[in-house]
Amino acid sequence: MNANAIAQTIDERDEPKSGFAEVRPASQRAELLANRIEEGADALARFAEGLSDADWRAPLSPSGGDRRSIGVIVHHVASVYPIEIDLARTIASSQAITDVTWEVVAELNAKHAQEQAGATRAATIELLRQKSREASTAVRRFTDEQLDTAAPFSLVFGAPVTAQFVIEDHAVRHSWHHLSRIRRALGR
Repeated sequence: MNANAIAQTIDERDEPKSGFAEVRPASQRAELLANRIEEGADALARFAEGLSDADWRAPLSPSGGDRRSIGVIVHHVASVYPIEIDLARTIASSQAITDVTWEVVAELNAKHAQEQAGATRAATIELLRQKSREASTAVRRFTDEQLDTAAPFSLVFGAPVTAQFVIEDHAVRHSWHHLSRIRRALGR
């Protein structure tokens, strides 16, 4: 997967989809991973629902670092689920990911922050719930063999990592990571 493919995925992410067919998990591990995605997204959504308007608009790090608003951060988590799943699928198909770097991620995050500066809480929380359901549904389709498949991944310095690692380090971890940062920023 290259940076252009990631940008295209980002551009397509906000199209609402309704109805989620029940997916029989391909493996118990896939089911557990999918459940963890849902758990993290639910924790972030529940926390975001309780934020005041001022909290929603507050910068994550007012004294520097990450100046994105908390609302933009929540929207960011929601909007990158499709990318995270596509990265895992790429690794699961034994294809190296060579041009996704932290610089590319920073550029995409900055563009996203500009485009979504006015994202509303209700729409963002709905997007978070929708995209996390889609991600967990997709993860349930991974087989153990796919989860165990490894390929080089430029975001981790070319290390050959498994699709399961990519799912855990991105789709599972992402909501928890940002929820922790938001709680710390708000002193909660």
